[in-house]
Amino acid sequence: MNIGEAARLAFRGLRANKLRSGLTTLGIIIGVAAVIVLVALGNGIQSGFTESFGSLATQISVSANQEGTNGQPRDLTDADVDALADPADAPDVASATPTAGGPVTLQLPGGTQFRSSVVGTVSTYLDVTDRDLVVGRMFDEAERRAKVVVLAPGAVEDLFAGDAGAALGSEVRIGRTAFRVIGVVAATGQDDVVIMPLGTARSFLLGGGDSVSNVVVVAVSPEAVPAALTQVTTILDDRHDIDEPAERDYTATAQQSLLDQVNQTLSFLTLFTVAVAAISLIVGGIGVANIMLVTVTERTREIGIRKAIGARRRAILQQFLLESTFLAGFGGLVGILIGVGLSTAAAIALPQAVPDFPPPVVDVNSVIISFVISLLIGLVAGGYPANRAARLRPIEALRFQ
Repeated sequence: MNIGEAARLAFRGLRANKLRSGLTTLGIIIGVAAVIVLVALGNGIQSGFTESFGSLATQISVSANQEGTNGQPRDLTDADVDALADPADAPDVASATPTAGGPVTLQLPGGTQFRSSVVGTVSTYLDVTDRDLVVGRMFDEAERRAKVVVLAPGAVEDLFAGDAGAALGSEVRIGRTAFRVIGVVAATGQDDVVIMPLGTARSFLLGGGDSVSNVVVVAVSPEAVPAALTQVTTILDDRHDIDEPAERDYTATAQQSLLDQVNQTLSFLTLFTVAVAAISLIVGGIGVANIMLVTVTERTREIGIRKAIGARRRAILQQFLLESTFLAGFGGLVGILIGVGLSTAAAIALPQAVPDFPPPVVDVNSVIISFVISLLIGLVAGGYPANRAARLRPIEALRFQ
């Protein structure tokens, strides 16, 4: 018997029991579809995270510590910021953006109040931190000491009932000084701040001086972050007379390391959910093995007759292996169609229903691997029943009732 004839016999046997064959493939279908959908969801979440926080890949956060050399820490200053931005000493640093701040209370003329934090900074702050404006504009270099502010969504929600248009152009009082709202930024998680020019914050809220609380350093590229971090620490160690890293009165942290940790956690969660979905494939394989054993038992006399008239063991083995492989392979194909279809539909529907939820991204590798695994399950699950059928002795098979 050639492989073509064995395939025809196998297909005929499956077609004779359509309902049973369909139910047997159900476990494979569910398992393959679940793996594809969950991998697509995991990829979508990782892609969304990378898109939302990709700008952090080049950032280094520098903040002042309360402890430092000989117990006398130095503040970070404007001179430190200028040194970090000097291309002669820090060629891998693209920019250094200072911030200074503290707690404040915003108040409308009508008496409504909102407790917040002020961020005194420079005009490039929104570009560096990758924040977008909902309405209005950011202050420019000519407004270094102007009494203008840009509000985050939290303040707009409490003071203006969430109406960014109403907030634009309004006056808010911080302490004894009135400030004009010139912009509102989009929500990003840090939604209770008030952004104003650094000179303005120092003049009216934070007191004089040239100290800053944080510096956002941006490297020229993600690959240059380690070199930029080394240059930052070298410059600040020299300016602050620090000999040992343990004595530093500042902390410099590359945001890329935090992104890597989060991505690793997301990858582990994706693998875990895929492993749970793969249990369906195992259950489906057990179902295929069970049905094939039943099939062998039901067709014992047929096997005996075929062997009695000259069918070889190899022909019997081929037929039953092909039956189990057809079951698993067909289930894998249907599972792929369902999984890809659900993922594609979700990629279209989710952004409309839940704008903040990242759309799934189908991974071709997961599709191929799922289908290959379904075929392997068919071979493994059908191996024992097929071998059992092939080893039946004709005389014993013919006696079976």
